[in-house]
Amino acid sequence: MVSDLHRTAFADARTRASEQRIRVIIADDQLAARRLLRRLLEMAPGVEVAAEGIDLASVIDHVDRHLPDVLVLDLSLPNGSAIAAIRQLRKRVPQTRVVALAREGDAALVQQVLDAGASAFVLKDRVDTDLLEALSAVVGESEYVSPPAKARLAAMRQATGEDGLSVREAEVLRLIALGHTSAEIALKLHLSRRTVETHRARIHRKLGLRTRAELVRYALDRHLIGC
Repeated sequence: MVSDLHRTAFADARTRASEQRIRVIIADDQLAARRLLRRLLEMAPGVEVAAEGIDLASVIDHVDRHLPDVLVLDLSLPNGSAIAAIRQLRKRVPQTRVVALAREGDAALVQQVLDAGASAFVLKDRVDTDLLEALSAVVGESEYVSPPAKARLAAMRQATGEDGLSVREAEVLRLIALGHTSAEIALKLHLSRRTVETHRARIHRKLGLRTRAELVRYALDRHLIGC
């Protein structure tokens, strides 16, 4: 669970930012998950959970009504695109910081979420250790990404910057190196198999590599896998 160190770090950042209570909205369609998030947040000093949302429509309504300091948003909420909702909310209520939650932290998704305007990305299996740290960061107007996802993001940015791969190509390459088939990659990334095959061809052409073994070695050398 949350350590004394995490609570102290949060309290220090919160004191520097403001003496007022921090209003938070929780958004997750699972009751057990909302209860866990509420329990974790209420362990931090000065935090008030103003409302809970179960789908994107209720989230937008709660944000408009309560104007929270922070929205803790599960990216898998039903009835729309959470990433599109982040973009919309950042335009309408720029003072509300968004902490995005996701089960998986592939680099392309993390980059997409941050580009949409989220201030933090937390893996759902790490909320007990990372949530208050993320809250501390966004209250202090900093960015936070759960360490495993942050490592993948850094590796992807290196690959795209040095070797000319796109964000999506870097993620496809990572999954190829992990042994996934084109059909599995298509399902995982919500792409068509034909699109995945196009990405594969471009990866081979850009990197000058022909075999999967060469791609695995490249991915290991660039820390796209094994981190």
